Amino acid sequence: MSDPRIVLSPIAGTVVEVAVNVGDEVDADVLLLAIESMKMEHPVRAGSSARIAGVEVATGDTVAAGQVLVRLEPPVGRAGDAARSSAGPVPATGQDRARQDLRRLEARRQLTGDAARPDAVRARHDQGARTARENIEAMVDPGSFSEYGALTIAAQRRRRSVEDLVATTPADGLVAGTATINADRFGRERAQCVVLAYDYTVLAGTQGQINHRKKDRMFALAEEHGLPVVLFAEGGGGRPGDTDALGASWLDAEAFQRFARLSGRVPTVAIVDGYCFAGNAALAGCADLIIATERSNLGMAGPAMIEGGGLGSFPPTEIGPIEVQRANGVVDVVVADDVEAVEVARRYLALVQGSTPGGEHADQQALRTLIPEDRRQIYDVRAVLDVLVDADSMLELRRDFAPGMVTGLARLDGRAVGILANDPQHLGGAIDADGADAVARLLQLCDVHGLPVVVLCDTPGFMVGPDAEAQGSVRHVSRMFVVGANVRVPRVAVITRKAYGLGAQAMLGGHLHVPVATLAWPTAELGPMGLEGAVKLGYRRELASIDDPDERDAREQQMIAAAYQDAQALNAASFGEIDDVIDPADTRGRVTAALDAATSSGAAERPAPSHHRFLDPW
Repeated sequence: MSDPRIVLSPIAGTVVEVAVNVGDEVDADVLLLAIESMKMEHPVRAGSSARIAGVEVATGDTVAAGQVLVRLEPPVGRAGDAARSSAGPVPATGQDRARQDLRRLEARRQLTGDAARPDAVRARHDQGARTARENIEAMVDPGSFSEYGALTIAAQRRRRSVEDLVATTPADGLVAGTATINADRFGRERAQCVVLAYDYTVLAGTQGQINHRKKDRMFALAEEHGLPVVLFAEGGGGRPGDTDALGASWLDAEAFQRFARLSGRVPTVAIVDGYCFAGNAALAGCADLIIATERSNLGMAGPAMIEGGGLGSFPPTEIGPIEVQRANGVVDVVVADDVEAVEVARRYLALVQGSTPGGEHADQQALRTLIPEDRRQIYDVRAVLDVLVDADSMLELRRDFAPGMVTGLARLDGRAVGILANDPQHLGGAIDADGADAVARLLQLCDVHGLPVVVLCDTPGFMVGPDAEAQGSVRHVSRMFVVGANVRVPRVAVITRKAYGLGAQAMLGGHLHVPVATLAWPTAELGPMGLEGAVKLGYRRELASIDDPDERDAREQQMIAAAYQDAQALNAASFGEIDDVIDPADTRGRVTAALDAATSSGAAERPAPSHHRFLDPW
């Protein structure tokens, strides 16, 4: 047994401090001496209350492991008081005072937060916007944000002091980290995300050398661990003022390739509020979804770059204003402010994160009356969708881009689905080039994130004529066929009124039997082309042979009426061309039943793609 009256050296080394004298009374945790070995100091403590009977070594002595260092004897007084009076102050514990290194860390961390820059925060609020950290706090679940690179500063040490950079360039203008979003609905594991926010109060949210490195780190984590990414993209693009790194072109910056690689692998959302130019805009354009506020300007170059290229001088407000970018399809969802932008982003992530318990929905009997019996009367297809899908679940995308096509995401009995619907209020539901592009991208979006698609078909076909061809329709509309034929997710089609020609086939994925179920309402009519055009084309000679114009018109209307009888859904169903004609009030149940069959665990697995599929930015 060891002798409690002696203290042995735990290691070979050199004594660098002797902290007690003979006669001192000490507590168990009092430092007796310190030994240095391999550049590390090892404290030796008493281990119990005692009186120092002898000190066998001195500072500078070399000792061996197991060598006697100090002799002890039982204490004769109050050990704690005696030790403190004779041996000097006892090293304090963390409960007694903060360590100096922790004090330094806390002081440094305080300089990274909004509280350290009240003037910048006030200016931001005066603009009607939140700070980068406030936006992240609103986006993520409370207390879940774990920041990366908070202590970084701009790479400008050659031109500015470190103290200045710490005070004015916190996080190098990019706040980034991991967090959970919607964990209360999907659990912590499924809710993990990467969140990044450019800080416009730091060097106008520009892309610096250090925050490029930070983006590389975060995008790599997102790819490796399958984490969705939310990017607040406001900022002015590349920053020419950084001076510290070696190099000339900056063309080896990896962030753009890394972020683009995430396409199709994980959901990505870009939020734009204010000015977003150059590199910041390039990142935004790679995202699945661009959400922009009414005060946004989004462009591939800012004023300085445009003027430097000799293209004129423009204020930033004239470059990519929201009224331009919402109409041309660049922006998917336009919102009032960053508060609403965060709400929409959370909704989008929830839709691609998975299904939820069945939600509330409107009385389905309303579907029986939303489409007029008169086939020539228009109706509001969005009103139909509002009744069909779960209440308040519809998130429409690119609404101002292709007015003849409604595209978006929604929930149906809790299941997240893509929505495609023709709007007969625009060109009678005919599909133009923009409409075809909207459909193709929505299908890709659903395909890469595994969302089934619900189609409401009411189209007379593709838009035709010289103006349509000037828009490149041959290529644009054919995207619907190519994409539709190659998506792996199931779709269910409901023909609400018109299903004519190639346009209808494209809406259905190529033909009537591509969908898991092709259903029709009693108002539906199907044919190889529009009835009027079919009669005029197919019976041109017969009609031309009738001299009397009134008689000719009457005969034409008779032929159209007969053609309409042949085109009715009930007739098409009798040939097995469609799967059923249903009461509109039963649509929700029939669609969900078809999707249940297509996505059940017993259903045959779809073949895996031969290579990674990405989402076309357009």
